Amino acid sequence: MISREIHLVRHPEGEPGLADFRLVETPLPALGDGQVLVRNRYFALAAVMRTLMTGADIGMPLGTYRPGHALFGSALGEVVDVGTAADGDLRPGDLVMHHYGWRDHVVESAERFRRVPAGALPDPTLHLNQGLTAYAGLVRVAAIRPGDIVFVSGAAGAVGTMAGQIARLKGAGRVIGSAGSPDKLKLLTGRLGYDAAFDYHEPPVLDRLREAAPDGIDVYFDNVGGEQLAAALELARPGARFALCGALQDQLGGTSAAVLVDPAEMIGKRLTLAGFHVADHRDLQGPWLQDFGGWVRAGRIEVPQVVVPGLEAAPGALLSLLRGEYAGMVVVSVV
Repeated sequence: MISREIHLVRHPEGEPGLADFRLVETPLPALGDGQVLVRNRYFALAAVMRTLMTGADIGMPLGTYRPGHALFGSALGEVVDVGTAADGDLRPGDLVMHHYGWRDHVVESAERFRRVPAGALPDPTLHLNQGLTAYAGLVRVAAIRPGDIVFVSGAAGAVGTMAGQIARLKGAGRVIGSAGSPDKLKLLTGRLGYDAAFDYHEPPVLDRLREAAPDGIDVYFDNVGGEQLAAALELARPGARFALCGALQDQLGGTSAAVLVDPAEMIGKRLTLAGFHVADHRDLQGPWLQDFGGWVRAGRIEVPQVVVPGLEAAPGALLSLLRGEYAGMVVVSVV
């Protein structure tokens, strides 16, 4: 059996382009003991993939992309066949989550796949949203409290669009976001219910944030770093909690200015800054799915998404994402 895969040709120097990717056909191995064959339906794209393309070690659980090998990423697939002695919980026809995106089919050990509960969400693509990341950062890392003033940077991305809404649903008193275009700002303050939003291209960021949060902030969900992190530190109220999730300013090709942290100020304000990765909070999957499913069915949360048809279109779609052309999550439909 032949599977199509998208391979990385080389670590790009500077801006990545279509020439850095190649669509290849490769034979699948025979199904061995304890293995399953899965046909992918959808996989997700994310800004962090740019950093993975450079080969830089940023502590990701699955490592980085290697030239001559298939890319990877969060995916939703259907079990086609099950080998002997494979996990008894998996059957042909089951939907499963895994990290082997960027290809038609995959053969791997059964334990590398997580079965999706039937009917858990009304749309299968919703399982690929990055809401669990936002949920873990706000509920556990930042310990959001009713009445908090919350600032989300990179608020129009796959994580940010979820973070603002989750903050509101968890009782935030005011939710502020930053984004990079007028259309994205309208999305935030319109459909997604942000109280205020500003364009981070309009300097100085500190003044824009102060206008949106004249009383300061209690929680900062950071997808960006750099100047926005510095501004959040300046306007942090006593006891503020920072959940450091991403570094888009670096991942999208910017130059992240060094952020000076004054230990005396942090101590005086009793600030908490914590970096986190969603892989450390998989135990929240159950509570998240329960909350999220309820919110979706009640019409209390939206998941802006773009669905790009065809495996061969994935490289171009990733480049469009990196140029800031999409809002919300971006998924590729494989079949």
